[in-house]
Amino acid sequence: MVFGIIGGGSWATALAKILTDRDHAISWWIRNEETVQYIRQRHHNPHYLSSVNFDVSLLAISSDIKKVVAGADVLIIAVPSAYIESSIEHLTPEDWKNKKIVSAIKGLLPKQDILLNYYLQQQFAVPLENYFAILGPCHAEEVAAEKLSYLTISGVDITAASVIASHFTNDYVNTIVNPDILGVQYAAVLKNIYALGAGIAHGLDYGDNFLSVYIANAADEMASFLKKSGAVHIVVGEHDGEDPVTHRKTPNYAASVYLGDLLVTCYSLYSRNRTFGNMIGKGYSVKAAQLELNMVAEGYNASKCIYNINRSIEAPMPIAETVYKIVWENVKASAGFKRIEQVLV
Repeated sequence: MVFGIIGGGSWATALAKILTDRDHAISWWIRNEETVQYIRQRHHNPHYLSSVNFDVSLLAISSDIKKVVAGADVLIIAVPSAYIESSIEHLTPEDWKNKKIVSAIKGLLPKQDILLNYYLQQQFAVPLENYFAILGPCHAEEVAAEKLSYLTISGVDITAASVIASHFTNDYVNTIVNPDILGVQYAAVLKNIYALGAGIAHGLDYGDNFLSVYIANAADEMASFLKKSGAVHIVVGEHDGEDPVTHRKTPNYAASVYLGDLLVTCYSLYSRNRTFGNMIGKGYSVKAAQLELNMVAEGYNASKCIYNINRSIEAPMPIAETVYKIVWENVKASAGFKRIEQVLV
């Protein structure tokens, strides 16, 4: 099984490290030819996770996306959601045929407010059975430092998901398999919005006591949206048996890919969404915060996408809606959080 990675950011670099640490040869697309040449010569990414050194004999690295796609059986898409369409626009349905696709993004395509699987199905006829998602809770920086992390591999084809997961398991990564492909993706989108809000709260000088209540309510709000959008495994404390091989309980909403990812993204100093929100809370404009961060905070576009999607789903989402209004409709952060204070229970 040959893996291909589309993207050259921190998460793509972390995934490349995990696979090459298992001695997997990978096909890796990075848009910038200078970066491609730098990695070939210096053995590390100059822009992201530069402490990670690669055995370049395992890297078929190129700025030609068709070449990278052709050389892979499993394609991991790890570019920010806002840039996916432009990154893969020159590919055809034939390029994707019979390949397994793994989404490593945690956002929605902002032009259409849809998950990646829907876009790939519409544009390239990729069936859902060939589509998977790789999710956390897992920060790229801790993967680079080889601190024990957990990855969740989700797909409707649970056997294929288990095979893919086996290639990511090593001394510092444990893997979990989950069949809730739509629910886990929406959870990954939502947690970024709530983390952005947690950062705003921190920037406004709210303390840990408030933040704990905020996150608990955000978790409840997330579960309501997931339930209305058709996700499964929502009820905490209820499990449908156990995995016959690992004997782990089947996942529910308390599992790491839902609640755990929400917690780490809201609390961790590695969280770019929390950092972005912190700057907004301190009075930065959105544009100034984007320039200062110099990385994509998925929660920014996601807040607008979810706001639009929820017009039809109609889940009660006062927290996510307020975050949207702060970053998109110029509602003052302090005024927005006064509203949030009133809805917390």
